[in-house]
Amino acid sequence: MSTTFFSAAAALSSAASSSPPSTTKSNPHQKPLTYKPQLPQFAASLIPLAAAASIALSPLPLSLASDSPFHIYYGTAASAANYGGYGGNASKQDTAEYIYEVPDGWKERLVSKVEKGTNGTDSEFFNPRKRSEREYLTFLSDIRGLAPVDAVLSNLALSDVALQDQIAGADSVRSEERRDGNGQIYYAYEIDGVGKHSLITVTCTRNKLYAHFVSAPAVEWSRDEIMLRRLHESFKTIDPQGSSSSPSS
Repeated sequence: MSTTFFSAAAALSSAASSSPPSTTKSNPHQKPLTYKPQLPQFAASLIPLAAAASIALSPLPLSLASDSPFHIYYGTAASAANYGGYGGNASKQDTAEYIYEVPDGWKERLVSKVEKGTNGTDSEFFNPRKRSEREYLTFLSDIRGLAPVDAVLSNLALSDVALQDQIAGADSVRSEERRDGNGQIYYAYEIDGVGKHSLITVTCTRNKLYAHFVSAPAVEWSRDEIMLRRLHESFKTIDPQGSSSSPSS
């Protein structure tokens, strides 16, 4: 898939004008010029420095702060037949097959056995202030390996009408392939649409395909992009026998 980038250059123009010298006439009503004392050069230079320091020290909004609180979600990717409950994160760490970060304050949506069995949704969290700003994971069993990067995204869209519409109306769709320290392949996609922005990571291991989604409306994306990219980059699969305490690629 190729991506075309457009850039616009600004044209700058200047014009110089001159006028003939004019003679100054005395005005009996003109007020005499008054002298305004100037700050010493060193003291004057401190003013913009102080203003810049004040801006630099101002706290970032919570949505943009890099040290915003997060917690790790441990997902088991259990089949519908072995799905033992709803919600919660207790006692999952030992059997977890994947992890990703979730912002503190986001709510977990309870996934039913029917939904897990039909579309493979294993976990989902959302921003309670804007439910369409969310993070979720789906998985498919009996998948031995990844197809080409473009084919994987098309196959994901076959079972997700909203994703189909977003791709069809997107301003751009970007993809990349990367490998972790163990050589495992991850596909990363970024879909930039008019009203919605999505980040998707797909990988395959243990004969399962895992797809991690982070999506937000355009307004929330503009506000929370740093945080949403952090969620996107935090996803990885792990060994159930040796769960990691922190996500890393």
